[in-house]
Amino acid sequence: MRRKRNGWLFLALVGLAYGATAVIEPDRARDAFATFLPMLAKMLPALVLVFALMLLAELFLNPERVERWMGSHSGLRGWLLAIVAGMLSTGPAYAWYALLAALRAKGLRTAMLAVILYARAIKLPLLPLLAHYFGVRYAVVLSLFIAGFSVLSGLAMERIDKRPTA
Repeated sequence: MRRKRNGWLFLALVGLAYGATAVIEPDRARDAFATFLPMLAKMLPALVLVFALMLLAELFLNPERVERWMGSHSGLRGWLLAIVAGMLSTGPAYAWYALLAALRAKGLRTAMLAVILYARAIKLPLLPLLAHYFGVRYAVVLSLFIAGFSVLSGLAMERIDKRPTA
């Protein structure tokens, strides 16, 4: 509960800061808003996708399913699913935080969360370009290293987090 209140408090403080800037320096506030709009236009497709996925997750994913697929007893399938989910995720990482937090509340293992975020470094659309410039072997080995280290990162984060696993 405190966490949600802190988010609203932060949003209110940012709004107050922009409001104060608009009163004190209207030209600077106008410039900031003019910079914000194109950035919002770029982010909007990713945000819409994430909100749609959040809706689908809320409708179709219950805690038992999340626990079975990517919980503490999910096994190799859970690790592979987390790596693939990370590779397939697009857009800015922060746009995914809300969805991942919702999945975590439903039983997503801390390690799987870290794996998803780490495996985002493997960009499927860019693999052909990577292979073109550096060679197929390099692209494959680098991708395997990123996937492997995502698992190590997940295990490390789980040890640091110390949340009880089901």
